[in-house]
Amino acid sequence: MRNLGLRILQLPLWRSAIVRWLTLFVAALLLLSVVFAPMGVAQQTAFAGITLLIALILNRFTTSRLASLILIVLSVTASFRYMNWRLTETLGFESLLDAALGYGLLMAEFYALIMLLLGYFQSAWPLRRKPVALPEDLNEWPTVDVFIPTYNEPLSVVRLTVITALSQDWPAEKIKIYVLDDGRREEFRDFCDSVGVGYLTRDNNRHAKAGNINSALDKTDGEFIAIFDCDHVPTRSFLQVCMGWFLKDRNLAMLQTPHVFFSPDPLEENLEVFQKVPNEGQLFYGLVQDGNDLWNATFFCGSCAILRREHLLAIGGMATESVTEDALTALKMNRAGFNTAYLGIPQAAGLATENLARHVGQRIRWARGMAQILRKFNPMAGPGLKLSQRLCYAGAALHFFYGLPRIVFLTAPLAYLFLGAEIFQAPALLIAVFVLPHILSAQITNSRLQGKYRHSLWNEVYESVLAWYIMRPTLATLVNPDSATFNVTAKGGTSDKAYFDWLMARPYIVLLVLNWAGFMVGLAMILLHWHDNERVLTALLNMIWTLHNIMICGASVAVAGEQQQMRSSPRVDASIPATLSLPDGRRVACNTIDFSQEGLGVKLPAPIGQNVGDTLLLSLFRGDEERIFPAQIVFKSDTRVGLRFQNLTLAQQIELAQMTFARADIWARTWHETTPDKPMAAVIQITRIGLHGMHMLMKESLGALRNKLRRTPQPEHATTEPPAS
Repeated sequence: MRNLGLRILQLPLWRSAIVRWLTLFVAALLLLSVVFAPMGVAQQTAFAGITLLIALILNRFTTSRLASLILIVLSVTASFRYMNWRLTETLGFESLLDAALGYGLLMAEFYALIMLLLGYFQSAWPLRRKPVALPEDLNEWPTVDVFIPTYNEPLSVVRLTVITALSQDWPAEKIKIYVLDDGRREEFRDFCDSVGVGYLTRDNNRHAKAGNINSALDKTDGEFIAIFDCDHVPTRSFLQVCMGWFLKDRNLAMLQTPHVFFSPDPLEENLEVFQKVPNEGQLFYGLVQDGNDLWNATFFCGSCAILRREHLLAIGGMATESVTEDALTALKMNRAGFNTAYLGIPQAAGLATENLARHVGQRIRWARGMAQILRKFNPMAGPGLKLSQRLCYAGAALHFFYGLPRIVFLTAPLAYLFLGAEIFQAPALLIAVFVLPHILSAQITNSRLQGKYRHSLWNEVYESVLAWYIMRPTLATLVNPDSATFNVTAKGGTSDKAYFDWLMARPYIVLLVLNWAGFMVGLAMILLHWHDNERVLTALLNMIWTLHNIMICGASVAVAGEQQQMRSSPRVDASIPATLSLPDGRRVACNTIDFSQEGLGVKLPAPIGQNVGDTLLLSLFRGDEERIFPAQIVFKSDTRVGLRFQNLTLAQQIELAQMTFARADIWARTWHETTPDKPMAAVIQITRIGLHGMHMLMKESLGALRNKLRRTPQPEHATTEPPAS
C-alpha cells in the first residue's frame, strides 16, 4: 500500500491526454453527485460518520501518497457538501442585521474554503528535488557574485555573514563577495577593505533593496548572483550543493533554499516553544515551496538563493513595483518562460525578528507586497503562466488577506450571544452534522499533509496574532496599490528586561474580553431558557465556539509577554567534538553545548581544575579536520565551561565560521528534528498557553493598577509608602 499510489500514477496509460481528461470528468461527476445528493438529518449524520471513520482509518494505518490523495478527496467532498448546504438552506434571513452578519460570515467561509483548496493543491505532491553534482573539472564551474545587501543593520550582524561567505568551498578566482551598503557607512567600507571583500554603495536609496541590488548588477559581472540578507549566514557548501541545477537546466533562472533561523522568533521565544513546535515559516519552506516546485512556480524569497544574471537582466533586473520585490521577480521570470526551482536543503541560517512589534512590521510589509502583486500583476490574468502556476501565485497572494476573515471567526458567535442575530438559519443539530465533517476532515487531512511542518491549531494562533495588524494595510493596498512603502526589518537587538507589550496586545485583549463576556451571556441564556431545547442547543454551540476563541486569544495575549534578551549574539545549541589544551599540557576531549560568534560552552567529562580568567586552546573538529582557537574561561562548573574567543585573526575567524555557523549538518539536523503533529496534544498545549496568557494579563493588569494607585496624589494628612523599586 505504501507505494501503490506511485505505481498507479506511473502506469503508461496516464500518458494519454484522453485518459487523463476522461478520468477527471468521471471523478468530477462522482464528486458532484455526492455533493448535491439530498440528505436528511439521519443520512447526513451517517455520511459524516462514514467520512470521518474512513479518514481516521486511512490516516492511522496507511502511509502511501494515494491515501493522502483519498483524504483530500474526502475533505473536499465534505467541505463542498457543507458549502452547498450553507448556500441553499441557511440564508433565509429575517432581518437586516441577520443578513449583514450572516453574509459576512459566509464570505469569510468562502475565503477559508478557497485557501483550503489552494493549500491542498500546493501540498499534495511535493517534488523533493535533489542536488545535482558539479563537473569534476573546476574550469567548468561558473563565476559567482555574492551580494549581501544592508541598510541600517549593525556591523556585528553583517560581519558574521561576510565571514561565512568567505568560507565558501568555491574556487577563489571564480567568486567575488560584495557588501551592498545603502547606509553608506565608513566603518563598513573599512571592514570590507580589511577582510578583502567588495564594498558597493550608491548616492540614493530608490526602490530600497531591489534598487540596491540593481545598482550592484551594473558594477559586477559574475554569471550568477547569490543573494543573502545581511543576517543570513551561508554554509560553506552552499554553492556546491545548489549550482549543479543551473548547469543541468540552462533555462533555470532562480533556485531558492529554505530560510532557517538559529534564533527564536517572538512567538517561539515568548511562548517557550522554540524547536518544539514548527515555526510560522516552516510550513512554507518545508512543504509549500516543494509543492510549488512541482508546478515550476517556486517563489524567490529575497535571500539564500541563486539567480542567473542573464535571465535576471532579461526581465529588467529585480522588480521594483512591489515592496515584496522577491516574489514579483519570480513571477516575472515565470511569465518570461524561465524556470524557477526549490532545493529543500538548509544551506544558510539567519536571525529571526527579536520582538513582536518588529515581527508584525515585517509581516505587514509582506502582506502589502502581496496585495500589490494581486492588484497590479494579478497572477490569474495576463500572459505567460500555466494554470498550475497561476494557482500557486494566487495562493500566495490571497494568503495575506486572512486578517478580516480571522477577525470574523473570532467574533461570529458573539452575534447570537450579544445581539440574538441568527447568522445560521438552521437548527443547531443540523449545523453540527454539516460543520463537523467539514472541519474535522480538513483537520485530519492537513495534519497528515502538514503535521511535520505545522501543528494543529497553530495556524489559528499565528493568524490571530497578526490579523488585526495586516487587515487594514492589505485592504488599503488593494484599493491603492501605490500606497505601500518598503520598510527594513531591524535585527540584532537586545532587551535588558522582560516586559508586557500593552500596545501590541490591545487588539487581543479586546477580543479576549468580548469572548469571555459572550461566554457568560451564553451561560446566563442557558440558565434562563433551560426549558427551550433549541435555544439551549444554539447557545451551547456558540459557547463552544466562543471557548475555542478564548483559548486562541489567550495564546495571542501570551505572545505579547516579551522575554529578556541580553545577548546581542544569539547562541546556537549544537554538539561539536572539541578538545581543550590546558596550560599544563593536558588535553581534555569534550563536546560543545552551544556556540556564538564570541564564544561557546563545552560539557566536560570531569573537572579540569582551571579558574575563570585562565586562557587555553580550544580545538574544534569537523570529520578529520581540526582548527585551534585561543580562548578564555568566563564561566566554570564541575561539568561545564564557558569560553570567550581571544584576539582571533581574520584567518581564524574564517576557520571558526567553517567549524560552526558554516556547517550544513547543524542546520539540516535542526530542520529534520521536528516533532510530528499530535492533534490532541496540540489542543492541550494551546489551552495551556491560552490559560497562561490570561494569567499573565491579570497579573500585568493588577501590577499596572497598583502602580497607578501609588502615583495618585494623596491628601496631605494621609501617610504614603514609597513605591517599590
